[in-house]
Parts: sequence; C-alpha cells; structure tokens
Amino acid sequence: MDYAQSVLMALPEVIITLGALALLLVAAYAGDKATRAVSWLAVLVLAGASVSLLGLPGNGGEAFHGLYRADGFAAFSKLLIYIAAAVSIAIAPAFFSRGEPLRAEYPVLILLASVGMGMMVSAGDLLTLYVGLELNSLAAYVLASFMRRDTRSAEAGLKYFVLGALASGILLYGISLLYGFTGTTMFDGVAVAMRDGLSNGELFGLVFVLAGLAFKISAVPFHMWTPDVYEGAPTPVTAFFASAPKVAAMALTARIAVEAMGPATDAWRQIIVFAALASIVLGAVAAIGQSNIKRLLAYSSINNVGFVLIGLAAGTQAGVSAVLTYLAVYVAMTLGSFLCVLQMRDAEGNHVESIASLSGLSRTRPALAAAFAIFMFSLAGIPPLLGFWAKFLVFDAAVAAGLWPLAAIGIAASVIGAFYYLKIVKTMYFDDPAPSYRPVDSYVEGGLIAVAALFVSPLGYFLIPALGVATMNAAQALF
Repeated sequence: MDYAQSVLMALPEVIITLGALALLLVAAYAGDKATRAVSWLAVLVLAGASVSLLGLPGNGGEAFHGLYRADGFAAFSKLLIYIAAAVSIAIAPAFFSRGEPLRAEYPVLILLASVGMGMMVSAGDLLTLYVGLELNSLAAYVLASFMRRDTRSAEAGLKYFVLGALASGILLYGISLLYGFTGTTMFDGVAVAMRDGLSNGELFGLVFVLAGLAFKISAVPFHMWTPDVYEGAPTPVTAFFASAPKVAAMALTARIAVEAMGPATDAWRQIIVFAALASIVLGAVAAIGQSNIKRLLAYSSINNVGFVLIGLAAGTQAGVSAVLTYLAVYVAMTLGSFLCVLQMRDAEGNHVESIASLSGLSRTRPALAAAFAIFMFSLAGIPPLLGFWAKFLVFDAAVAAGLWPLAAIGIAASVIGAFYYLKIVKTMYFDDPAPSYRPVDSYVEGGLIAVAALFVSPLGYFLIPALGVATMNAAQALF
C-alpha cells in the first residue's frame, strides 16, 4: 500500500490537524476577539471530518503498514467523539460570557484532543495507541486548568496531570512487557503470541495495560481523579471529559481486548468483570451523599462505565455492539445533563452547582425541569427511555455469553444508582422552590437540550433498528 493511500485513510485526522493549525494561526494573529469565529470554524472542521468518515467503512483497511486501522468500528467511534467535541465547543461562549473570558485557544485544544482520540480508536499498534492517548491527554491537562484565576480549575488541572502521568507510566510499563515477551507491538502479533499460551510476562503486561486504560475510562480502582477534576474544570470542559475521551478510551479498550488479547479472553475477562462490578457499586453508593451536581455526575459516569464494561466482558460481537450502542446513548444523556447544569445561574448570572438550588425547579423553569428529569430517568435506566434499552443490551450480551451472575449483580446494583437520580427529580418536583434561576437566552443550549431529550425519549426507539445495524457492522470489524 502506498503512502498516499494511507494518508487518505487517515483523512479525518488530516482534516482536523490542518484545521487546528490554521485556526491556531488565526488565534495568534487576531487574538481573543476572533474567539467566536474560531469556535464556529472549529465546529465546521469537525463536521468536515465527520463527512470524510462516510467513505471509510467500505474503502478502509490497514494503513501505514498496520499501525492505523480505518474500519467501521473506528468510524462509528469517531463520529461520537466529533459530535461530543463539537457540542463542547458550541456551548463554551455562553459559559465564559461572565468572569474570565473565553480564549481562542479553547476550540483549538479541543481539535487537537480530537486528533489524539481519533488515533486511539484507530490504533493497530501499541505505540500508535500511546501517541494518540498522550496527544489527547496533553490537550486535556490544559483544558482542565483553563480558568487560570480559578483555584478549583488550577487544582483540577494539577491533579489530572499528576495522576495522568502515573497512568501513562503504568501503561508504558505494560507495553514494554508485552513487547519484551511477544517480540512485537502490533496487535496482530501480540494475538499470535498469546495463542501459544499466556506466559507470566504476557499476563503482567496485560494487567498493566488494562490498568493504564482503566484510568482513562475512570473505572474503579483508578477513578480517584474523576470527582475533583469534573468539579473543578469549567463546565463545558467537564461535559467534554465525560463524553468524548470516555468514548475514545472505551473503544480503545474494546479493540485491544478483542484484537490484541483475544486469545487470552479468560485472563482479561476477570479484570473487566471486577472493574465493572466495582465501578457500578462505588459509582452508585458514593454519589448518594453528594451536594454538588457536577460531582454527582462524575460518580454517575463511573457508574455508567461499569455497565459498559459488562458488555465488553461478554467478549462477543453482540457484546461489542452493545458497548457501542450504550456509548451512543450515554453521550446524549451526559451532554444533555451538563447542558442543563449550564442553565443553573443565579439572579446575577453566576453559575450555581448545588443540588439544593434545584428545589422546586418545576414551578420556576418547568421546561428545564422536564428535560433534567428525562436525562436523570434515562441515566437510571428506567423504561421507556432509551437508557433502559442500552442497559438491556449489555445485560443481554452478558447472559448470552454465559455471564448471568454478572448480569444479575449488575441489575441489582443499578437499583442503588436509581436512588440518587430519583432524588434529583424529587428535589425539582416536590421540594419548596429555591430562588429561581436567571433565564438564559442561549438558543444553542436550548436547542441542544431539546435534541438530546428527544433522542433519549421514547421517540429514540424509532432509531433502534438503524443504530443496531450500524453498531453490529462496526463490531464486526473487530472479529
């Protein structure tokens, strides 16, 4: 395969890279007064990259001698990533309209992180994986501490950087072990070596690699950074962290588990099952006492990662398809929830994050309360909302793979998580009204909330056939 064809297969990353560099020059010359224009141009760049994905599933394959995979699995994952990144860029100007102004570097950092995430989900080699992951992480560290005068934001960036460096070290150690004991960093080569039996060195490498990736998806016991970073980072950045990087890391974990470590399924399944159950239980229990809505949503993301891992534990095509479906629904639910959080402003326009301020919201802002309730019920997996269907699919895949005890425990633990979601709904609809929020005249936020709410509502079930076909075809690329 010639170099030009490889570059064409990596067209989404090429488009975003060139767009990010061009917009960085615009930001450098025009300054912050061009921020709004740079932001909307960045959204257009992501839209162009999304359109370029349409030609990949049929014309894809391996590029750069197997270092890069352009397949249906990568295309589906990138589409979710680009949607989440575009929303995170679009909602930022309204958030930064008070206090510290939005700088033109913000959308550029999101674009550069998107390039890294695209490399992650298309990785066919352990070194490609690491380069993509670090490109995403370096941009994310800056985004977490983007509000330089806010001590919480600076603390979030520092914690994310220190713990991220630790996770990168763990991942690199695992990669070096796999290379040393298999003689290759290519996923296909690692799989061939593991087919002859799993040596102790390969087992340790497998454990360290999964531990490093568990940090990126904030799975227990590597979740410790999540609540503090989610609370301290600016809300648009938190919405980004909770959606796009989560999809990228989860898709990467699925690709490694199936493609590189497929012959050692019995070994990595034990790790995935433990992480799934621990994430579900801790995410449910730890969220109960939270008073800050962003910290609660952080534990909610940990809880949801546990459910996604149940689908991966099945190790089947149906399981990977369920993982992709869950991620699609999860992105809509999470972005919708954080869009509602952005609407929480007091009379002076300052952002409020306490759950107590939601009291009686149904009487002061009924539309916002209804949207918030839809997202909370969907996150809890209560029918007939689409979050129920996503949970049903991962449990069904686990049962079909013979993991019915895992599914049974997951279903029982989901009842615990439903408590704090329902508590928010009870606060909005049955408590005495708190001081009303200031009306927000952002049509972008209002329109995105409406779209996300309609997607996870019962109307979303009309999309299930198309979504099922798309996710099954994407999952087939790994098998």
